[in-house]
Amino acid sequence: MNKLMQLIKAEETRQKETLMMIPSENYASKKVRAMLGSVLTNKYSEGYAKKRYYQGNKFIDEIELFAIEKAKELFEVEHVNVQPYSGSPANSEILFALLSPGDTIMGLKLSAGGHLTHGQPDITFSGKYFRSVQFDLDDAGRLNYAQIQKLAKKEKPKLMIVGTTAYPLAFDWKKFAQIAESVNSWLVADISHVAGLVLADTYPSPIPHAHVIITTTHKTLRGPRGAIIMVTKKGLKKDPELASKIDRAVFPGMQGGPHNNTTAAILQALNEADSASFRKYGKQVVLNAKKLADTLVAGGIDLVCGTTECHLMVIDLRTKELSGNVVAEALEIAGIVVNRNSVPKDNMPPFYPSGIRLGTPGVTSRGLGETQMIQIGKWIIKVIDHVSDVKLPQDQAQRSPFMKEFKQKIAQDKYLLDIALQVKKMLLKYPLNF
Repeated sequence: MNKLMQLIKAEETRQKETLMMIPSENYASKKVRAMLGSVLTNKYSEGYAKKRYYQGNKFIDEIELFAIEKAKELFEVEHVNVQPYSGSPANSEILFALLSPGDTIMGLKLSAGGHLTHGQPDITFSGKYFRSVQFDLDDAGRLNYAQIQKLAKKEKPKLMIVGTTAYPLAFDWKKFAQIAESVNSWLVADISHVAGLVLADTYPSPIPHAHVIITTTHKTLRGPRGAIIMVTKKGLKKDPELASKIDRAVFPGMQGGPHNNTTAAILQALNEADSASFRKYGKQVVLNAKKLADTLVAGGIDLVCGTTECHLMVIDLRTKELSGNVVAEALEIAGIVVNRNSVPKDNMPPFYPSGIRLGTPGVTSRGLGETQMIQIGKWIIKVIDHVSDVKLPQDQAQRSPFMKEFKQKIAQDKYLLDIALQVKKMLLKYPLNF
């Protein structure tokens, strides 16, 4: 076995033996993975079905058209583009289609749970080439729609891109639509995290309220790493040419040939999502998240908003004077894989934030239920308590060497390694076989 295959095998073992609790990760089915490894990757297909710039696309056209029709059927939208390479390019393509450089956009602030592509100032394409105005959470860590309305009235954004990567409560899409309409703004709903929950009817759907919908396909949809842009009836009513503007922005505006193997894998994931078993899965994701949140709160852990209404939650470590880096590294040694994350009004920089983000899509795919969430919650509490005296240096220059030494130390921590063995033992009952 060569080195590359050894590394892939090692990663497979890691996935089997640890708890996948980063909420943007999930397990794609064997059939989805088979599509990704198919001969479709060999074909170049610039353009759209029946309008290619290359010969030999007879079968590729049919696959893409099937994927489009399936997405339209499932999400009940008027137009779909399945060619975006991933979520960040898709968001950029929407902005490219609907705006001119310097136009004002509005999105949720990164530390409040927003995404980089929703206008992170100065650093990203969306924040550098457009005038970005960002709304924050209130002092209780919640969306305040009256404050958002006030900001929109003042700044008059041409486009509002609304979505989250770390906000645990459900969005009120009707209120966002009212705000957008009051200033004649485009409303783009980014449901990358919750698309599977929308299909399972466990998270509010933005379809009746937004003009454009974007979702990745690899999170709660359990598909490949791709994205879909959808245009709604409301969007076409605002601009009958909206669909063609989106398509032209994707190709030739920002992309070349589509990844045909990914298109087929998206179709496979959508077919799997159109089932009673998937809807049951989506409901269980939320039930598991709520049980995990309740367990953590009962154990003295602070959560942003104090609960969850979706698949994820954010632990606020400020009252314990802990760094998200310290806790995330310790949890990984214990076999529980999460990610460090900023919390609302965080005084620490994004690389050394004051929280951790975790969720239940992956563990639910393996068949874990609410009973297991109680045990996982108890393990998390134990790990946090175990590192309660580990304080990140105030001096920025000392943080990197401190974390390097800390990681070396905990790699041999018997307490954490014992929890990892317990995790591994639990997961033997829930093999990766779907």
